[in-house]
This record gives sequence, C-alpha cells and structure tokens, in this order.
Amino acid sequence: MSERLTALAISCTLKPSPAESSTDLLASQILAALATHGVTGETVRAVDLAISPGVEADMGEGDEWPTLRTKVLAADILVFVTPTWMGQHSSVAQRVLERLDAELGETDDDGRPILFDKVAIAGVVGNEDGAHHISAILFQALNDVGYTVPAQTSVYWNGEAMQGVDYKDLPETPEKTAAATATAARNAAHLARILKAEAYPAE
Repeated sequence: MSERLTALAISCTLKPSPAESSTDLLASQILAALATHGVTGETVRAVDLAISPGVEADMGEGDEWPTLRTKVLAADILVFVTPTWMGQHSSVAQRVLERLDAELGETDDDGRPILFDKVAIAGVVGNEDGAHHISAILFQALNDVGYTVPAQTSVYWNGEAMQGVDYKDLPETPEKTAAATATAARNAAHLARILKAEAYPAE
C-alpha cells in the first residue's frame, strides 16, 4: 500500500462528552472502515470545544476553532457526522460549516484553495427523515470550500419516526448501513490517495 492517509471525524452531536452518542458511534465506524484501507484517524466532538460564532479562521480570545482547524487542514479525509433534529443537521454542525467558510479566502503556495486535494464523507443519524436533505447540504458546503466528494460517500441511518430507539441502541449495525460505510471508506481512501499523488492543477 502506498503513502498512508489521515482522517479527521468531526462529530456534531449535541451531547457533550462523556455522554453516549449515536453520532460518535457512526463516526467511529467510518474511521474503522477507513483504517482497513490504510487510513489513520481520530474523532473530535465539536460540542466539547468553545467554537465561537463567526466566519473567520480565528474569532479571538476564547475561540477554540483554530485548534480544530489545524487538524482539519492536516487531514486528507474529513468525516463530517451529524444527528438529525427537526429534519435538519444539528446547530453544532451549522457552526462548524460556518467556520469552514473562512477557508474560501485561503490559498496554498500555488494559488489554489487550501482544501483542494482533500475528500469528504458525510454521516447522518436520526429517528426521523432528513438524511438525503442533510447530506446534500453538507456536500454542497464542503465542496464550496474545496473538498471533493467521492462516489456514494453518504452514510446514514434513519430510525422509525417518532420512536425511541437510537442508532447506538441497536443490537447490531444494520446491513445496509454497514455496506454503505464500507463503500464510502473504500471510495474516499481511493480518491484521497489519487489526489495526494497528483494534485489538482493550479491556474
């Protein structure tokens, strides 16, 4: 296997650590699948950090986004995972997207957007519909700031509406979700490796 890749999973659960989280569980499963393709990674629970509102890379005193941003910029693959609330991505996920907006103005030494050559996976869990809608929002936002979206890299689980069973409470991972996770990891690692070997051209 060629050069190893790295991944960062940002869990956008509303639950601070150490509470159990379905979002964290899906993130860990995606990272485990990526590991089988030579990708090392870690999960960060965004709600545990003091991420200030705003659209700048650093919002000043007390803002912990710059620390997370360093990890974002270092990772070849971003795994962006959010729960579903009222059919929408979480408020924490929106905060992270807004902070990523600052990267629109950042370029590398060749004048290319700084997040070019990196790929993204979206993960969504919830007890209501909304996964396709949320994945579309995440992928559009992440693509805007420079990420490439590989084929079939949306991984989700929707529980029965208005019921109390969460993803973390299931006795085993549903076959369809496990298959989607495996496909997403395989395709993301493949594309990330290609982009790392041969970057997008500069102007």
